[in-house]
Amino acid sequence: MNNILHPARIVVVLFALAILAGTLLLMLPAAHASGEGAPLMVAFFTSVSAICVNGLVVVDTGTYWSGFGQVTITALIQLGGFGMMTAATLLGLMVNRSSRLRTRLITQTETRSLGMGDIASVARIVLAVTVILQVTLAAILLARLHFGYDLPWRESLWSAVFHAVSAFNNAGFSLHADSLTRYAGDALVLVPIMVAFVIGGIGFPVLHDLRHRLRDPRHWSLHTKLTLVGSLVLLAGGCVAVLLFEWNNVATLGSMSWFDKLMNGMFISAAARTAGFNTVDFGALSPESWALHYLLMFIGGGSAGTAGGVKVGTIMILALLVIAEARGHSDTEAFGRRVAVSAQRQAVTVLVLGSVIVAFGTLLLLGISHFPTDQVIFEVISAFGSAGLSTGITASLPPEGQLVLAALMFIGRVGTITFATSLVLGERRMPYRYPEDHPIVG
Repeated sequence: MNNILHPARIVVVLFALAILAGTLLLMLPAAHASGEGAPLMVAFFTSVSAICVNGLVVVDTGTYWSGFGQVTITALIQLGGFGMMTAATLLGLMVNRSSRLRTRLITQTETRSLGMGDIASVARIVLAVTVILQVTLAAILLARLHFGYDLPWRESLWSAVFHAVSAFNNAGFSLHADSLTRYAGDALVLVPIMVAFVIGGIGFPVLHDLRHRLRDPRHWSLHTKLTLVGSLVLLAGGCVAVLLFEWNNVATLGSMSWFDKLMNGMFISAAARTAGFNTVDFGALSPESWALHYLLMFIGGGSAGTAGGVKVGTIMILALLVIAEARGHSDTEAFGRRVAVSAQRQAVTVLVLGSVIVAFGTLLLLGISHFPTDQVIFEVISAFGSAGLSTGITASLPPEGQLVLAALMFIGRVGTITFATSLVLGERRMPYRYPEDHPIVG
């Protein structure tokens, strides 16, 4: 019974149940724009993508789904991005000011918060940040769409709310077939959206830390420092690389003004790490930009946020480990702190599992589809990393290929560690240890 109720397994089961519920709702005739029930595969893939805040789609969200269908997708995005376990804790807090131990453990599995005592506080800041940012972004977009594009108030309001929810949760769903390409030259639309998905993707433990110690950086946790530094390096480095590769590409940034090039370069760099929105045709990107996206999508955003990937913290820990090994140091250190050996082992495990999953998914999809290897790799990493970006082949994949992507989205959202833990529940302490040996490495 204890194994069945293990927090990691409950996370997996509840995500699966939410996907099932979303699929059934999207199959209702009321969810389809024509009044006919959507096919099972379309409804299932859309539900998985929404719950896993991915953004890959096989149909045009704005025209295929009715108002009810779009509201359903919005609710699924909010549920998946907000974290079902965090939501469960909040409900418990609203009904009863205290939460039971198992609920706290379940929430910790989903939020990966740093301590048992922080869970209620993290849940509160998740709610506060979610509401404040989404309402603020929706208000900005509402005003811009109505006054800048002459859209009726009702249409402007729904578009603003939908894109605000999608942006903050790093979902990448859009009501437009071309995503945000039509706004490529509009800073009043792109910049607020970019700020929202960067904050949402940085991770709630970091936001929790900043809330209490914003003016005292010396006492920020090591996790916060690593995440912020890593995110800034990836954002700036990705922007410079995109501008270098696409500056003269007339199919992407080449025809824009220098200001729009800089803005879109920054947006593309930020969105690549799981936001899922695009302002240019990704099929027209240079091969170098595709390769850059492989890396950025695989890394993703911060832990316990709305972003996916193997996480910035994981990569930073591994970078520190490599630096320490190269220098011959026995300890892995940063900012006056020693990185725990258990954290290093977890980082290596996440990277290896993520790499194996991506490699296996690529082989499966290559065997199922007829698309070139580079497009397949892009699609697989996008699915696993919750990036939601595509070179345009998602809808053209056979049903088996779409099932592969759905599985990758699910594994990527639940997390390699959580998924593995749900399968191997018990951690056993061995009553003995074998003699140590040192195999040759390299």
